[in-house]
Amino acid sequence: MAPTDLLPFSTTNLPKQLFINNEYVESSNVRKLTLFNPKDGSLVADDVPLAGEEDVDAAVAAAQAAFPAWRKIPNKARQEMLLKFADILEKHAETLAELTRITLGMPVSMGKAEAGIYVQTFRYYAGWIDKFVGESYPQENGFLKITRHEPLGVTAGIIPWNGPVVLAAFKAAPALATGNCFILKPSEKTPFAALALGSLIREAGFPPGVFQVLSGDGSTGALLASHMGIRKISFTGSVPTGKKIQEMAARSNLKRVTLELGGKSPAVIFDDCNLSNAVKWAVGALVMNTGQVCYAATRVYVQEGIYDEFVKLYKEGLEIRAKAIGDPDNESTAIGPLVDEAQFKRVTGFIERGAAGQGCVLTGGKSGTSATGHNDARGFFVEPTVFMDVNDDAEIYTQEIFGPVSVLAPFKTEEEVIRKANATEYGLMAGVFTQDINKALRVASEFESGMVGINCVSLSFPDAPFGGSKQSGVGRECGRAALEAYTETKTVMINLTY
Repeated sequence: MAPTDLLPFSTTNLPKQLFINNEYVESSNVRKLTLFNPKDGSLVADDVPLAGEEDVDAAVAAAQAAFPAWRKIPNKARQEMLLKFADILEKHAETLAELTRITLGMPVSMGKAEAGIYVQTFRYYAGWIDKFVGESYPQENGFLKITRHEPLGVTAGIIPWNGPVVLAAFKAAPALATGNCFILKPSEKTPFAALALGSLIREAGFPPGVFQVLSGDGSTGALLASHMGIRKISFTGSVPTGKKIQEMAARSNLKRVTLELGGKSPAVIFDDCNLSNAVKWAVGALVMNTGQVCYAATRVYVQEGIYDEFVKLYKEGLEIRAKAIGDPDNESTAIGPLVDEAQFKRVTGFIERGAAGQGCVLTGGKSGTSATGHNDARGFFVEPTVFMDVNDDAEIYTQEIFGPVSVLAPFKTEEEVIRKANATEYGLMAGVFTQDINKALRVASEFESGMVGINCVSLSFPDAPFGGSKQSGVGRECGRAALEAYTETKTVMINLTY
C-alpha cells in the first residue's frame, strides 16, 4: 500500500504499470506508448503500458467479482471513501499536476484550477450518496408504486488529454457514488497522473476491483466499448471516435453510452453589453489551456455599434496574453505549448490555410520559436490567432480546431446572429453578452446548445449538467444528471389489496 504522506511517483519516477485489482501489474501486451515533452520535444518515456485484450479482460473480471459486495456497502462507508479520496487528491495535487504537465504542457495556473475542480467533484458526489433517493406515487387502484436507482455494474470512462484528472473525476465520482465499479482509460498522450491514482485509490480504502486504471490508445478504448462485461461507457473526445464508440456499444451488449464530443462555440456580444466584461471572457475562453478546451468560444459575433472598439480591445487582450507564452513549468506562464507534434501540425495547418485565402489575420499566426520570442524554444507553441472577414463555409469557421484560433464577425440584428450561431452541427456551449435580461433569456432559449452563459462563456460546474446538443454529444455529465446516467431506474409495484 502507498504510504499516506507521500505519493510514490514523480516526474523522475513515472508510473509505468497498469492498476488492476488494487495492484500495479505489467501489461500482457508487448506494445508500448512513447511520449514526449511538448515544451521542448524531449523524450519522456518509450515504455508506457498499452493495455491489450488480456488486460481488459482481467480488469473487467476483477470488477465483476467486486461489484456484488461494493453495491451493498453501507452509504456511510462509501461516502467516507470518496471524501478520503478527495482529501488525498488535494494533498497530492501539485505532483499530479506535474505528472500531467510533463506531456500536456498545461501551465501551472491551469493545473491548480483543475485540482480545485476534481477535488470538489469527489466531495460533491460523496454528499449525494445518502440523498439520491427514489420516488413514491399515490396509491391508485390498490397499488403503491415506488422507484429505486440501482447501479449498472461494471462501467468505464475514456477520457481525452486536455484535462486528464478533472475529466476522470467527472466520470469516476458519480459511477462510484452510485455503487458501480469503474475502469478508467486515460489518453495515450497524458497517462501518468491517471496511473498514479492507483496508489491513492488503495490509500482511500477502495476494495480491489472497484476502481482500476488501464493506460492505452484507441485499441484499448475499442476493447472497452465492445466488451460484453461492461454495462456503461462514458467517452469524451472527437465526433468521429464518439460515433465509433456508440456503434461498438450497440453491437456488443447495448451498453449505456454518454458522449461529450466537442464544439464550435459562439459568443454573441450585443451593443448594450458591459464591454470590458465581454472582452475579458472572450479572451479567456480562447487562451484557456492553450485553446485546447471543448467549449472554447471560437466564433465571436459582435454587434455593429461596438464592433470596432471590441476588435481593438480583443486584439490588445490577446496580445498581452501572448507575451506570457512559454515554459509551462514557470509560474508566470499563461499559455503553454500544444500537446504534441500531431496537434501542432493540425492547428498550424488550419492557421496557414486560413491565412492563405480564407480570411484576414487580426492578430497572432506565429508558431514555434516565433510564438515565444525565444530562440531556444523548440516546443509546440502557437500564438492566439484571430481571423476576420471569413466566409461562412470556410474550414476555420466550421471545423473544431482545438487550438487558440477564433473567427470574429460583425452582425446587425438579433435574428441574424441567432441564425449564424445555430448554423453548425455542434451545440455544446454558447454565450450571450447584454445588460438586457429579457434579451439575454430570449437569446439563450434560441441557442441550439446544451449550455449557455449569460455575460460569461466557456465554463462549467461539477454540480450542473454538462453536455451538448446535436453532434456535440449524447447525455449529460455532472450534477444529478450523472447519477441518473450511471443507474437503472427500477419500478416496484406493491399490491395492497391481496
